[in-house]
Amino acid sequence: MQLTFLGTAGSWPTKERNASAVALDMDTEVVLLDCGEGTQRQFFLSPISFMRVRRILITHFHGDHFLGLPGLIQSMGLNNRTEPIDIYGPAEVERFVAAIMELGHFTKKFPVNAHPVEPGEEVDLGTYTVRAARAAHPVPALAFRIQEKDKRGRFDADRAHALGCRGRDFAHLERGETVTLGNGTVVTPAMVIGPPRPGRSVVYTGDTAPSPEIVRLAQQADVLIHEATVELSLEKEANEWGHSSARQAAQAAREAGVGELYLTHFSSRYPDVTPLENEAREHFERSVAAHDLFTTILHQR
Repeated sequence: MQLTFLGTAGSWPTKERNASAVALDMDTEVVLLDCGEGTQRQFFLSPISFMRVRRILITHFHGDHFLGLPGLIQSMGLNNRTEPIDIYGPAEVERFVAAIMELGHFTKKFPVNAHPVEPGEEVDLGTYTVRAARAAHPVPALAFRIQEKDKRGRFDADRAHALGCRGRDFAHLERGETVTLGNGTVVTPAMVIGPPRPGRSVVYTGDTAPSPEIVRLAQQADVLIHEATVELSLEKEANEWGHSSARQAAQAAREAGVGELYLTHFSSRYPDVTPLENEAREHFERSVAAHDLFTTILHQR
């Protein structure tokens, strides 16, 4: 699992930052979290191909979070994509996606499917789930938790050898089958496979004022990506517009007991976001101010 921040600006792009977008590489596919203007170009500057994007989660329909969709969809078609794209978002997602497809006169080489998600709903996507919570913003907005499903425990080859397993015994045990050795010894999978490993989790807030619903969504997550539009001195004004300060993002991370906090969605008044990072670290030590094209690997806690 790897995170790449494609855009960390709030409201509009700046010289230093593109509009909101984060790519979550799940190994088998890429999940795109928001798709602000210019996202497809940011992919070219990153180590990730936009053709690997399989699902897109849109938190809300303010332009800096979705206006990159038309260009991205068009470029996928021009590159002969045939695999479908599934776009998840608030109830309006069907109307917005339909409008994009109509206005763009796209050659429909691949399906583009819109899926409305309600706060509290969980969507099963095979190897992972996506759960939504209501964000505190002036328009309908969601935060998302991407949760890997638990993985099988590690196979202990040394233990299997010590028990006398050889050759095909290993394959049978890895498939969950019990084997009986030539000397009559019975070896079960539980004897050589460790306990299930919990899947990793990422919570992405989009735009939000402080919200207990997001704190609940983020409980014990490995990573929380929380907007931090301003510093403490502008906190009250930011909250009125449905945004958070770096301090409030850090408080949410601490209350939720997350592993790491990444700050994003910075106001253009901050060419240098070091003060925001420092402010967050006063309340949650494992806080990092992300920057465009910053990449990090998610390790299990």
